[in-house]
Amino acid sequence: MCDWLTAKGVACVLVKYRVPGDDKKQSSRTGPYPQSPVALEDAQRAIARTRFHAKDWGIDPRKFGVLGFSAGGYLVAATGALDRIYKPIDAVDRQSVRPDFGIALYPGHLWIDDARFELNPNVPVNTHTPPTFIVQIEDDPVDSINNALVYYIALKKAGVPTEMHLFAKGGHAFGLRHTNELATDWPRLAERWLESIGMIGR
Repeated sequence: MCDWLTAKGVACVLVKYRVPGDDKKQSSRTGPYPQSPVALEDAQRAIARTRFHAKDWGIDPRKFGVLGFSAGGYLVAATGALDRIYKPIDAVDRQSVRPDFGIALYPGHLWIDDARFELNPNVPVNTHTPPTFIVQIEDDPVDSINNALVYYIALKKAGVPTEMHLFAKGGHAFGLRHTNELATDWPRLAERWLESIGMIGR
């Protein structure tokens, strides 16, 4: 992923974040936010830390984005929706934890259940949510297309600039692997979108 982005002139920070365990002794950490805040805490801290060092690292502080797949796609949505959820610990935490754009690929945990076609209330989309790019595959056996659909609808209702691409086939966890499916072209679509919102040069 970073090889693709840096080739386009985008500085890439790869974040290794804590994920919830299924140990019964850690039941309070099981599942997405808010049952398990650790992944979102790490994502927010990474954004703040990168902004804090932006000048030293030669990064434009007005062009910060987040990209994530599946559960990471949920984190993209959460970082765009929520203010810092942990107590400030140092000067790094004086920086904003909101990204300037988000790219969510086959996001999970955004759709509540079959009975209610509603966005997860723990991701309160609003006018401060950054421009968002969504990719979803209809035959994804892990994260239902409904996750992307409810998120897209909420973004549009809030007036957030949004672009979504739905593909019929491709499954789950295809990432950047080249396949014979049309979904394999999503990086080029993302590049054009990033150009259209002024995040990378034409």
